[in-house]
Amino acid sequence: MQISTKLTVRLAAVAAVAALALTGCTTASQDGGTESSGGPSQVATFDPTTVAKDEALIAMLPASMKGKTTLNVGADTSYEPAEFLDKDGQTPIGYDVDIAKAIAATLGMKAEVQTADFSSIIPKIGSAYDLGISSFTINPERSKAVNFVSYFNAGVLWAVEKGNPKGISMDDLCGKKVGVQTGTVEEDPDVKDRSAKCVADGKPAIEIVSLKNQTDVTTRLVGGAIDAMSADTPIINNALAKTNGQLETLGEAYDSAEQGIAVAKDDLVFAGVIEKVMNKLIDDGNYTKILTTWNNQDGALKKAVLNPTAG
Repeated sequence: MQISTKLTVRLAAVAAVAALALTGCTTASQDGGTESSGGPSQVATFDPTTVAKDEALIAMLPASMKGKTTLNVGADTSYEPAEFLDKDGQTPIGYDVDIAKAIAATLGMKAEVQTADFSSIIPKIGSAYDLGISSFTINPERSKAVNFVSYFNAGVLWAVEKGNPKGISMDDLCGKKVGVQTGTVEEDPDVKDRSAKCVADGKPAIEIVSLKNQTDVTTRLVGGAIDAMSADTPIINNALAKTNGQLETLGEAYDSAEQGIAVAKDDLVFAGVIEKVMNKLIDDGNYTKILTTWNNQDGALKKAVLNPTAG
């Protein structure tokens, strides 16, 4: 997101969350699925067979995409509820995954959502992946590398242990251990810039604990190994709901910004088709249906835009 939660109890909490994390995450958005465990699907996901293919949009596809039956999508499936692994530890689910399925169905394809490290996705758009749908905040740096089609709005939010036993304050994070997922804008520029200001003011730098999986960040916060964590609003709210009251928010959400579907920079035609597909899904209600299923309708956009101005 652009600048855009007594020893015996604590150890038990760490063990419980860690065990759940092992079955519910790997590496694929910006952040999430700490709380998954074995068993049937966590939630009824969107059925792509309810989406009719659109021959007019299919006709607009660039030659490189015509005739394809599979839409390859890169995602960091540790970012619940946007993209994470189901209780079987293998199947990607979440609102981003369902959006990928709906896009593919509209274009007469089937979505193949592939788990990847968040920071590795954008460099592989156009080669390994047709699209990147992984809670990418649209910012100037990323916009230089790929085309973006806006599709969701989120802010930055922080979390600490319930009751804030360490007395963490947003006004003084200097010298504190702050957990973030590697490659997110929470890490850079937000927390990185906050740390630089600490040093400039003659205070100790923030100890930035950067981990590949948001699930691991959440686990460390529950266990008290870090003082606070920062992530996108849907991810923090989900972590609060899934950690049984062991976390709480710190301060208010800020720097609300649009997230985008990443398309290869040299494929503006395909990016234009994805923009049209997203607006079709918005207009026909499938988009709202997906977000509502995952309790994230508050992040809905009224219109998808190709390459909106990056903040």
